[in-house]
Amino acid sequence: MKVAVVGMGLFGKSLALNLARAGAEVIAIDANLDLVDDVKDRVALAVKLDATDERELRAQGVHEVDILVASIGDDFEANQLLVILAKQLGIRRVVARAPSEVHARILRLIGADEVVLPEEQAAEEAARRLIQPSLKAYFELIDGYSVAEIEAPPTFHGKSLAELDLKRRHQVNLIAITRPSETAGGRPTINAVPLGTETIRKGDTLALAGRDADIKALLGAPPA
Repeated sequence: MKVAVVGMGLFGKSLALNLARAGAEVIAIDANLDLVDDVKDRVALAVKLDATDERELRAQGVHEVDILVASIGDDFEANQLLVILAKQLGIRRVVARAPSEVHARILRLIGADEVVLPEEQAAEEAARRLIQPSLKAYFELIDGYSVAEIEAPPTFHGKSLAELDLKRRHQVNLIAITRPSETAGGRPTINAVPLGTETIRKGDTLALAGRDADIKALLGAPPA
């Protein structure tokens, strides 16, 4: 996957580096040379250019990316122009960062396929974790359905997946189990195809998919 991230502010930089670590071919772009230099050794390509100039974007192959992320945080007008230009270039998926819901509506109207409000989403994530400490990560798939990573409840410890029968009892699907290493400093193991004989241990993290209501019910569910 080839991704262009425009704007190396806090959000853009973090996104670019995480995408690169995940194996994406990332083009990092900013008008500030210092910000470009800061990431150049950690992404496929880092360039200083005016992201509202079609010729400069084409010269760097930006028109050929699968996804463009418009994250020019200090200039909303430039971010708008970039979204419009990206769609004109034929980029299949354009994601735009917005500082507020009002800006998000504007970005959607001019063609952004997806709009991200980092501050609002970070606040929602923090609220979920404060309310439910066992919830480690949360990702909305579509309205009402999500993927959540939760710490295996104590009532699950020592039980097999067949015994727990999560699909029938809780209406959720188990995607994977992440287990901490048994050796100090070792990497955790991920079981992406857990069988019914797999036994849940203390410290396991369960990745679950299902309706939000069912996931919430499981987090507060009585013993299985």
